[in-house]
Amino acid sequence: MSSSSVVYLLLTLIALTLPSTCLPSESSSTATENILVATNGLPFPWSKLRLPNYIIPIHYHLLIHPNLTTLRFNGSVKIEIDVKNNTNWVVLHSKNLEITAATVLDESETHLFDKPLPVLEYPPHEQIAIFSPKILTSGEKYFLYLEFSAVLNDGFFGFYKSSYKTTEGETRVLASTHFEPTSARMAFPCFDEPNFKANYSVRIRRGPSHIALSNMPIEHTVELHNGLFEDRFEASVQMSTYLVAFIVCDFKSVSKRTVTGIDVSIYAVPHKWHQTHYALEAAVKLLEFYETYFNIYYPLPKLDLIAIPDFQSGAMENWGLTTYRETSLLYDPDVSSTSDKLWVTMVIGHELAHQWFGNLVTMEWWSDIWLNEGFARYMEFVSVEATYPQLKVEDYLLDTCFAAIGRDSLNSSRAISCSVENPTQIKEMFDTVSYDKGACILHMLRHFLTDDVFQSGIVRYLRKFRYRNAKNEDLWDSLINTCSEEDFTSGQFCYSDTQATKNAYRFAGEHIDLKKMMCTWTLQKGIPLVTVKRQGTKLYIEQERFLKTVQPSDPLWQSMQTGYLWHIPLTYKTSHSNNEMRHILQTKSDVLVLDEDVNWVKFNTDMNGYYIIHYDAKGWNVLIELLKVNHSAVSFKDRANLIHNAFQLVTAGRLTLDQALDLITYLNSETHNVPLLQGLGYLESFYKMIEKRNIADITHNLKTYILQYFRDVIDKQTWSNEGTVSDRRLRSELLSLACDLGHAPCLEKAKHFYQTWVTSNGTISLPSDVTETIYMVGAQDENGWQYLLEKYGVSMSEAEKCKILAALASSKDSSKLLRLLELGMEGSVIRTQDLSTLIYTVARNPAGHFLAWNFVKKNWNKLVEKFQLGSFSMRNIIIGTTGQFSSKEELANIKDFFDSIKEQSSQLRVTQVAVENVEKNILWLERNLETLRTWLQQRLN
Repeated sequence: MSSSSVVYLLLTLIALTLPSTCLPSESSSTATENILVATNGLPFPWSKLRLPNYIIPIHYHLLIHPNLTTLRFNGSVKIEIDVKNNTNWVVLHSKNLEITAATVLDESETHLFDKPLPVLEYPPHEQIAIFSPKILTSGEKYFLYLEFSAVLNDGFFGFYKSSYKTTEGETRVLASTHFEPTSARMAFPCFDEPNFKANYSVRIRRGPSHIALSNMPIEHTVELHNGLFEDRFEASVQMSTYLVAFIVCDFKSVSKRTVTGIDVSIYAVPHKWHQTHYALEAAVKLLEFYETYFNIYYPLPKLDLIAIPDFQSGAMENWGLTTYRETSLLYDPDVSSTSDKLWVTMVIGHELAHQWFGNLVTMEWWSDIWLNEGFARYMEFVSVEATYPQLKVEDYLLDTCFAAIGRDSLNSSRAISCSVENPTQIKEMFDTVSYDKGACILHMLRHFLTDDVFQSGIVRYLRKFRYRNAKNEDLWDSLINTCSEEDFTSGQFCYSDTQATKNAYRFAGEHIDLKKMMCTWTLQKGIPLVTVKRQGTKLYIEQERFLKTVQPSDPLWQSMQTGYLWHIPLTYKTSHSNNEMRHILQTKSDVLVLDEDVNWVKFNTDMNGYYIIHYDAKGWNVLIELLKVNHSAVSFKDRANLIHNAFQLVTAGRLTLDQALDLITYLNSETHNVPLLQGLGYLESFYKMIEKRNIADITHNLKTYILQYFRDVIDKQTWSNEGTVSDRRLRSELLSLACDLGHAPCLEKAKHFYQTWVTSNGTISLPSDVTETIYMVGAQDENGWQYLLEKYGVSMSEAEKCKILAALASSKDSSKLLRLLELGMEGSVIRTQDLSTLIYTVARNPAGHFLAWNFVKKNWNKLVEKFQLGSFSMRNIIIGTTGQFSSKEELANIKDFFDSIKEQSSQLRVTQVAVENVEKNILWLERNLETLRTWLQQRLN
């Protein structure tokens, strides 16, 4: 067929054979403009980023053969498809794959055509189209067969190569996958959208010295000619493409069976096998907890957890084969700290929660990714508190909500559920709003509904939508439906006569429309500020949107407030109440009447709600006095909440800095680590910002004040691993700060430990909770820094390497910092996976903050190539380097750079966040510098 007749045929088929639902009604001129051109110059038959919905994948039969010597892979896929509308085209995803053959088979797997079919490719949409000369008929089943090959990816997405060094120094290569959100299409042609769930039968070819892993157990292994083996895996349950996984490696494992017969295994490089035992214990315990909590058995026969040497994120929930960064799975009792142990436990808790939230029930589209990530983040706290109460995980929930508020109080925030289309926008959804704010509103909801009602509601949700996809409102519908477990029929909703009033809950005697309430938290961005004014026994309350960079006097203020209204489940306690009182605020303002006169009132009990509270001057003064006289009158969570709210209100210009500083003067009698570290954290952040601005008198006075005022609690700390998890966390943070501020006893002790460690050639064990502080002090001279760099190169523990790298990046020598950044970019001594954290750490160092930003600007294109635009790593780099700036000149510099990369920066929400963060810092200094100077002078005199 001549090329001109092919073009004519294709154009005709585009017009005639695609379902009418797929073609927008436009004028002929617009339609012509919208015709996309494939790589071979022919028109591409589909113009949208989302795939057409008239071809549904049912079952993938996938063969993959990676060559770990040539670093390439080839494969084939036979996809059983269900055709909903007559068509000549099959459009699906493929990225950087060379399609070497394509054909269509009928239901009996007979070839419909003698010759390979033409394949068109449109790389901007990462799509291919296969043309069938014979119409594929609606209601019929067909098989699409494709052969393909590609290079093993050099980054962290798709099917990519990783490597490690043995104890003898030999480099060994493995191949692993990471598909979420849109990278399955880099490993095999597929319908790469979460609502195209299908079954997968996977076969993997490998050499005799390797093993192959996938989502399911191996059914059997066949020995092929030429010394190869083919592992054939059992067919999977229905799942989304992003959850498919396969790995070829030579790792070792430990295994254990749960009480319900699930085989759990932990895999790691052979010489780190001894670091897998804690993860195995935790995984079994957490899996058993979730089966009980969700009242749904884990549906696969096995669950593997594997530590990949090169891994960009923390972990990935692939069904039955969860993948982890080594620091998120491996625990070495000799060098890992109590914080390392908590991190490993929480990450495993997160990924195992996903086996239900995300895998069993998947969001319909990435706009609702919070249904996966917010739930998994929240279930970390629920599961670890139940299984490892000694780890005190609830201490960290407040920090999660504080992080969410930090982002949500900027105008550049976004709604939890919001529209996204392209891969960059989708990647940006994996942020603190989806994870942390998602977790915090779920915590608020659980507290509002009670634990039992919340739990039974999410069990209903999981049962109704298992092996299916769900939307935001599906969750609220499941929680609204209050039928009992016995009322279930066939896993569907029940609507029995005894069911409570549909769509209503009682809260403080008020009927609540739960769906309407929760939509105010998920469909609009931001966080509410509730102002409380007390007059006698009346409490006058008002709500508005809380913003840190815009004041009521600003011309933009009104437009940023219009249309914002939350349904807020308020809780409060008074000096005369033993029980928590409740009220739903559904209007801009309201009046509450107390039963009697009280000395004080504290809203947002235990910070179970996601909102900021501002009291009138009298209200704040009474609470400041209460903390000085009897701080235990309110819980440690309430104390931390008051500290957080006060300093957030200072940043927003609603409270004076001296009031917030007066509030935390009680901290020298504080015994709980959460409020103590919260208050100290603010002082430390002010110190870091002012130190970078070279304001010598305030820098000196603030350092002096911290060391004088907190001297007793600092000097009480022992250089050991003794005490509870809370004690150990406090010790680690306090001694790090004291040495950083140059506290002489701290420096002397750290130097002594460091010299003893060096003399032993690193063979003695340092107290793991203070190891990083000891290394940081040791890294400040030439010999100490060089010795640590050598130790970094040979250490077998990623937890230890993280501590060494943080110490190396604390050097005051800018040439050393630049050398570290170059080593991170080069990727052999310092792995590329650690580069974004390294850049962030260097930027926090006063000697490195301009250096890090200039490095990012110079290497921008290389960084985007390594980490992908929109990824967590790129966001970390942008926020980490710019977040240290606080002058108008620096702000102009940032804006100029973002303008110079407009094609990329215009796609990113994070650039707006970065600019607004610097504007916030500038405003803070303008408003508060003189107040801080005066307050410190008065305190120190």
